[in-house]
Amino acid sequence: MPAKKSISDAQFHRIAKALADPRRVEILRQVGSCNGALDGADLRDCQPVSAATLSHHLKELEESGLIRILRKGKFADLILERKMLQAYTDRLLKI
Repeated sequence: MPAKKSISDAQFHRIAKALADPRRVEILRQVGSCNGALDGADLRDCQPVSAATLSHHLKELEESGLIRILRKGKFADLILERKMLQAYTDRLLKI
């Protein structure tokens, strides 16, 4: 059985800050609903915000380590970092 991922205090706080915004939680849910990668254009079609606002939310989620963005020119695929999310929830349960 693989060892569980652990996260630092700083990482824990970055994730908490990222998830404090309901829009980011919804984006994370949408990205996580895919078994693989979610096409960034598909996400954009589902979010009633400007491209700049969506880009800001994605940057926050990427910097927190919750998603990985695979850039392909002006397009991108979004992948949920499930191990990071699990490490966060595991630590949250210990509070």
